[in-house]
Amino acid sequence: MAHITTSIDIVTDNDNDASFFRDLEEQGILLNAPQIEAVRHFDGPLLTLAGAGSGKTTVLVCRAAYLVTVHQVDPRRLLLVTFSKKAAEEMRERISLMPGLNKQIAATIQARTFHSFCLQIIRTHSFDQDIITNTRYQQISVKRILLDMGLQDTYQPEVLLSLLSSHKMQMTDISELPESTAEEKELKQIFLRYEEWKTTNHQIDFDDILLNCYYLLKQKPAALRSLQQRFTYISVDEFQDTNLVQYEIIRMLCSAHQNLMIVGDDDQTIYSFNGARHEFILQFDQSYPTAKMVTLDINYRSAPSIVGLGNAIIKHNQQRKKKTLRATKQSEASPQYIRPTNSDEEAEWITRHLQLNMNESLRCYGDAAILYRSASNSRAIIEQLILQNIPFVDFGDKESFYEQWMIKPIIDHLHLAWNRRNFDAMEGILGTLYINRELGMKIIHDQEAIQAKKWPLIHLLQLPHLKDFQKDKVKERLKLIKSSAPLKPLDAIQLIRRDFYDAFLETNKQSKLTQHKELIKEALDELESSAKRFDTLELFLHFVQEVAEKRREMKLQREDSTDNKVSLMTIHKSKGLEFPVVYLIGASEGNMPHSSALDVKQMKDVFPKENSRDKAAAALEEERRLAYVAITRAKEELIISSPAYYRGKKADPSRFLLSAFPKPNTAASSPSSTSRTTAIRKPTIGGPIVHTRDTPTGVIEAWVCTTGSCKAWQRITSSDDRGPSTRACPLCKSPMTKGSKDLSVRKE
Repeated sequence: MAHITTSIDIVTDNDNDASFFRDLEEQGILLNAPQIEAVRHFDGPLLTLAGAGSGKTTVLVCRAAYLVTVHQVDPRRLLLVTFSKKAAEEMRERISLMPGLNKQIAATIQARTFHSFCLQIIRTHSFDQDIITNTRYQQISVKRILLDMGLQDTYQPEVLLSLLSSHKMQMTDISELPESTAEEKELKQIFLRYEEWKTTNHQIDFDDILLNCYYLLKQKPAALRSLQQRFTYISVDEFQDTNLVQYEIIRMLCSAHQNLMIVGDDDQTIYSFNGARHEFILQFDQSYPTAKMVTLDINYRSAPSIVGLGNAIIKHNQQRKKKTLRATKQSEASPQYIRPTNSDEEAEWITRHLQLNMNESLRCYGDAAILYRSASNSRAIIEQLILQNIPFVDFGDKESFYEQWMIKPIIDHLHLAWNRRNFDAMEGILGTLYINRELGMKIIHDQEAIQAKKWPLIHLLQLPHLKDFQKDKVKERLKLIKSSAPLKPLDAIQLIRRDFYDAFLETNKQSKLTQHKELIKEALDELESSAKRFDTLELFLHFVQEVAEKRREMKLQREDSTDNKVSLMTIHKSKGLEFPVVYLIGASEGNMPHSSALDVKQMKDVFPKENSRDKAAAALEEERRLAYVAITRAKEELIISSPAYYRGKKADPSRFLLSAFPKPNTAASSPSSTSRTTAIRKPTIGGPIVHTRDTPTGVIEAWVCTTGSCKAWQRITSSDDRGPSTRACPLCKSPMTKGSKDLSVRKE
């Protein structure tokens, strides 16, 4: 626990700025020593390293008020830049409540997002294009380009737009993209056509707003000088998320006066795939040699054990500014750890835990967030929430797992195996036969009207100009579909994958554009995990349909409100948020760190400058930062789950969890002591989640539920030794007794 010294103790009544801090204190704002140091900073560059939950927004708004009220800086000369509209609105609102300010004065301070600020600049210089704000509209436009080029079944529009954005945010001129292969020529042509389409329609997208602003300031020195003279004090929030274009714009704006305050946490740089550059914050002192650094290391958000676990995990990163957060909350609660067999058992445990807390009025559903590394991790938990009628908000993809582009063709094959006259499913598989959907379905419907067939797919043989090998492929596919009908769903899916689908995805162009091919394989493996529970195609397809229908019903019933609903999101989407209760699922090797992030070949776009070894190290460190971000979202309760099986294979608990605790001494890990609990020292702040050995096969002391059907258990802490010999199970309320738990990976 941190002993906090605040402005009450630090700022004396004799200080010339005492009245400002006394006014803050009257509002209940008691700044600690590093916060005061950052707020008092006046001239020159300042790096404010703001650890998770350390009150960075408070520092930003207090410093803005300090500059205006204490240093008499014209509020119109202040610029505060952040990344989200919500954050900008919060800053404006909080600034208006600061001592010596009001809504009128606050309105003259520019607190904006990067895009809003840059749009304001280009609008004053005759950029009057319409802004494309609807991503669906963008995707439709790209689809039309693909259709015109005869590539409608070749690429996913959203993947193309993401790749184009990556090029533009790295300030790559699209006209200078390589054309060494046919595929590169194709992609370049698509991108150029999209840019031409925007020009013709007098439109720009969000990336263009930033780029147009950058080139305007580069090409019009007078415009740049005017902005430099106006904004003499610039603050940038979440600086670790800055991409190259944003960094260059800020660098130009403050080059004359260098009154730049950046606030951020290098330990929360998790958007490299979107162009965020870790080195901007790490090398700030090299870009600005006179920069002062202040570290906000007091966490006001989380329980001490949660803060301690975060510290113990992130300290293993090498490319970081060293800091150790200190907690302020009074809490003896420790993170909980569960080791379910697989993702479905994990989901069942979590939904039971949620219902128990709700039924006992310990929590409401809105208190909880379920975080996961990648979208595929949400399949099992979403299904359980739907089946148990637990309200939730999915902040991920709007489409269900079974409707994803890499999953749906397999589901369509299964539908055809069960019902050979399912014409929607027929259309869904044509792309895997490299047959144009429109032409393929036209020939099927036309020929079916002339003479109906038991298997309408056979009409594809009547397609004109179909080559012999293509006809053979159609016949082989029909044979495959027929042979799948009597199989169990898992066997049928594995047959489809072995026969052609994995190879199809490997050579498919849209798969090649996906930054991490491993994510596609992960989704297919997750499909197998889902199918494993069912004995017939009918049962499995009925379940898929039931999930889809219930998801639609819940969306229609509850999309008007987000109150009292469990929040589901990837760790990436959770950054900047906080929740009383966090469930971190899928904390197993292969998922955390994710296997795709450790594939060096796939890292060329994310870490373009590093060599292979450095790319691997950079990828691993970003994965560790993801784990750190997830853990530090929790305020009061943290439950971490490491399924023993991931993608159908045995999986150790995440190395990030294991590395958080010191290794046992030689005596404790000797063969003769394998049945005893390993004694290890606790982290400085907060207790360990699990006692581990050198490998993740250690035995720990644990409370174990005495009910055979309940698999609940909890780690025994040192304080439990002085308590009763039994306790109530948090799930089923049956007695729990002191025993042991083997963390070895179990057999299914």
